[in-house]
Amino acid sequence: MYFLGIDTSNYVTSMAIVRAEPEGIYRLHWEKRIILEVIKGGKGLRQAEAVFQHVRNMPLLWEEAARHLPEGKLYGIAASTRPRPAEGSYMPVFQAGTSFAESAAFMLKVPYYAYSHQEGHLLTGLWSSGCGAEHFLALHLSGGTTEAMLIKNRAAGNLEIKLLGGTTDLNAGQFVDRAGVKLGFSFPAGKELEALAARSKEGGIKVPVSVNRYDVSFSGPATFVERAIDKSVPGEEVARGVEICLAHSFLEVLRNLARDTEIVDVLVVGGIAANAFVRRRLVEGLPSLNFFFPAPSFAGDSAIGPALLSAYNRK
Repeated sequence: MYFLGIDTSNYVTSMAIVRAEPEGIYRLHWEKRIILEVIKGGKGLRQAEAVFQHVRNMPLLWEEAARHLPEGKLYGIAASTRPRPAEGSYMPVFQAGTSFAESAAFMLKVPYYAYSHQEGHLLTGLWSSGCGAEHFLALHLSGGTTEAMLIKNRAAGNLEIKLLGGTTDLNAGQFVDRAGVKLGFSFPAGKELEALAARSKEGGIKVPVSVNRYDVSFSGPATFVERAIDKSVPGEEVARGVEICLAHSFLEVLRNLARDTEIVDVLVVGGIAANAFVRRRLVEGLPSLNFFFPAPSFAGDSAIGPALLSAYNRK
């Protein structure tokens, strides 16, 4: 049985096909993502611009997905319809994928499923990392979300999510992208900034960390970094300083969460979870915790999560 997922986030149009096999095994059959185009030097897209690009990209992905679907074997279509599984959570970009998924499901006479973008990230992380914990802490770290959560994993991918903290201003990915764009990279800048940081010889500049229990602020660190760049501080030292700031910020948040909840299993998802330096610092900084990360290629936005959720909840 095959299940199709669709996700239209702020900066990526995604489709994925998951194949359900005997004994509860779920394999990725096919997936593709198209990164939305941002003008050189730009720090993001307006929602209307992103929606336009999603509408343009959907038929291209659908045509390719159809070639990978055996006839009569599609059992469901799911879409990310909103940022979080919470009342009032809304963002226009997700309507592009929602309308396409609903129409396709109706035409093909297969069930349609609606999930949130965050649930998709979490399920992809659980699937990729092999985390089987029933209760765990989770960090969702990306350009659009920076949240600390307590998760109860129920049957069939049904996640009970309790928001405990997160950013009070900039998201972690925004911090990275602001620094990267200031350094001359294209948006999004995560991969290029990580590559530059790997060339650091002095261990990076000391960027201030601003954490209040479970909450983190990146506006101050971002301003500090931009001023350092204006002062011609070597780019590799700035980039490493950004990574250290991210890692130390989340270490402090997790230290507080682990102390207060007494939970030792931690899932980290979102684009920042692909950064090898941040991953390593978290594991080394809190050896008493069990960290779970998706494979780097599955950390960012994708449609694998919705596809998995539709497979788990098939009618």
